[in-house]
Amino acid sequence: MIKELLLTSRPISWVNTAYPFAAAYLLAGAGVDWKFVIGTLFFLIPYNLLMYGVNDVFDYESDLRNPRKGGVEGALLARESHTAVLRWCLLATVPFALVLALAGSAASNLVLLVSLAAVLAYSAPKLRFKERPGLDSVTSAVHFVSPAVYGWVLAGAALGATQWLVFAAFLLWGIASHALGAIQDIVPDREAGLGSIATVSSARTTLYLVLGAYLTAGILLFASLDGLPSLAGVLALPYVLNVLPHLGVTDQTSGGVNKAWKRFLWINYVCGFLLTMLIIAELSLA
Repeated sequence: MIKELLLTSRPISWVNTAYPFAAAYLLAGAGVDWKFVIGTLFFLIPYNLLMYGVNDVFDYESDLRNPRKGGVEGALLARESHTAVLRWCLLATVPFALVLALAGSAASNLVLLVSLAAVLAYSAPKLRFKERPGLDSVTSAVHFVSPAVYGWVLAGAALGATQWLVFAAFLLWGIASHALGAIQDIVPDREAGLGSIATVSSARTTLYLVLGAYLTAGILLFASLDGLPSLAGVLALPYVLNVLPHLGVTDQTSGGVNKAWKRFLWINYVCGFLLTMLIIAELSLA
């Protein structure tokens, strides 16, 4: 069971939720205290186990048709393990959420509630936001932006215009990244009768939406930040370059966008390192 839980939590993506929380908490002016540690651990493992565990259980039928499932891009859980996985998702999440709720304010608890609700709504039966074109990409983006908003609010900092613009840029990045992943799944999703932003828009249209969202995110960062932090806008370029080779994609060749998706996973690490250097520089000058 430990192996199944590890695979379903997508270790390669743990940093994508823990990092936004930790960075926002520190940039908001709070130090490395117990709330920082608990929050970072929560968004590192339990949050990802909940997000991807629920997804893998309720996407089982469509995942059987998807050739890229069964590795770092998604576990293919045995049907008999589904109940145990859901139980562990609950056991891992609730204690952390309760501690953070008791330590937080009304505002931070509201953000935490929205974050967890978005995680469940994406894959859970009846809601299934992942099958609602457009809403699927927005909800997925919230999965990664909400930890950052939560970290900022938990630290007790006010949300001004600059912060909202930065979070908006991050949201656009998340929307683009989800839509990019949806393109590669057009064929298996249609075979399974699943809707997504890509199945209704076509592969090429969706790819141009991805390109536009990445460019807009970079521009927003340039416009909203001053001095050294504005260089974060440059970090949109690797994502733009990753998309360009696939502008001629068709629905029939959409599976080939998996190459861009695999590059995307590693681009995140490189850009995350560069962003960390910017954050360290900014904190040292503060």
